[in-house]
Parts: sequence; C-alpha cells; structure tokens
Amino acid sequence: MAEEIRVVELTADNMCQLACCGIKDTEHEGRIVKTKWMNNYFKKGLKAKIVLGDKDIQAGYIEYLPGQYAWRAVDANGYMFIHCLWIHLKKYQKQGHATRLIQSCIDDARKAKTNGVAVIARKKPWLANSEIFLKSGFEVIDTAPPDYELLVKKFKVSTPNPRLKDNWDRKLNKYGKGLTIIRSNQCPHTVRFADKIAEMAEKTYRLKPQMVELRTYRDAQNAPTPYSAFAVIYNGQLLADHQISATRFRNIMNKVLQ
Repeated sequence: MAEEIRVVELTADNMCQLACCGIKDTEHEGRIVKTKWMNNYFKKGLKAKIVLGDKDIQAGYIEYLPGQYAWRAVDANGYMFIHCLWIHLKKYQKQGHATRLIQSCIDDARKAKTNGVAVIARKKPWLANSEIFLKSGFEVIDTAPPDYELLVKKFKVSTPNPRLKDNWDRKLNKYGKGLTIIRSNQCPHTVRFADKIAEMAEKTYRLKPQMVELRTYRDAQNAPTPYSAFAVIYNGQLLADHQISATRFRNIMNKVLQ
C-alpha cells in the first residue's frame, strides 16, 4: 500500500499537535520561542506548511510571508518571501514535494496580489539550493559573498527587483573586539547551537560571548550576513554565517588563535 503524503498548513490552532521545523517536543526551548514568533507573524501574513508522511512524520517544510517582514537581510517589499524550504529524509526527496510546496507559495502570492516570490539560496547548510527554484521559473537577480543568491519569480516583468542588503564588512565591524553570537527568533534551532558554542567558548577559551538576539524583522534585515538567523563573530571577523556545532566552533577558533 502506497504511503499517503499530505500537505498541512500550520495554524495557531494545530501547532501543538504537529512538528514544526522538525521539532515535535512543545517544551523544547527553541520550539517555545518559534511558536511565539509564529503566532505573532500569522497576523502579518505568515504561511507555514508541512509535508506529512506515515504516522505524521514531518517530511518537509516551507515558510513564507510578505517581504516587508522578511527575517533575512533583504529588501523584498511587495514580494512574498520564502524563509525556509526543505525535504527531510532521502525516502521523501526527489518526489516533487519541494516543487509542490513552492507552487503553493506562488499560488498564495498571486492571491495576495504581490509582485512575485523571492528567496535567498546557497549551497551551504540551512538554506535550500538555488536549483530547485530555477526549476520553478525563478531567476538569480542578486548575489552576496561567499555564495548567497537572491532569486525571484516575478509576475510582471516591469516591477522593481528585490535586492540583498550590503555593507557587510561595516556591519561586522560594529561588533568590535571579543566573541559575538547572533541568533534569531525565526529559527528554533539557533537556541541550542548558540548555548553550546557559548559553553565551549567559556570552558575552552575563557571567552564570555556577547549574545545578540534578533527580536524584530528590522533587526534581521540589518544583520551582518544575508542569512541573518545565526552568526559567530570574533574581533570583527565572521567565523560562521550559519548554525555550527560546538566542535566545529572549537576547530575554527584553534585555527584563528594559532
């Protein structure tokens, strides 16, 4: 018997019964933060949809909202903006589920009478690769180092393009000396990554990091990396622009301190 695959939209009413961002435990610290964040942004047009497999296993996820509220370092006013897209477990990949989720976003963007859909992609972890969006008719219209791409699917050719923010070095330099960890309320996984790195920093290097929590979409749009959700900075140098383990942090620091 073929496995039944369903796409379910998360709402304030059903969130407690379903996994979100791969986390089912409603007492998980990051999940608590994420739930509060989502309940706030549902009012601003946030959509979150999950792919459910057998026994309600979360097999995939997409999250998007009007671009003016994007939690990425982007100017996407007038567009629907995708934060996250992923299909978990190999058994669910390459079956068209990601394309199905993207199309649901495109349909919602048309209903909302936006200019189109925008998304940031890259080959490194925590963001989807651009290839899946190119297959759905998106095009790359902006880039940022080291490998970020801003893609858009416009409904009218004449509408202005969204764009990535810039001045990355200036934004990094403002954190000055010492260790800084930036984390965002938009991603529930940043809480534990940040805590583990902070623990490693104090234990191994006697560094007490400055913990910067992005609390608003304006904070996120002015972050020192396009991804925004997580960063580790040491003396103005970007050590990581996405979530990394404490072990990976230690390996990076050992090279920096040589």
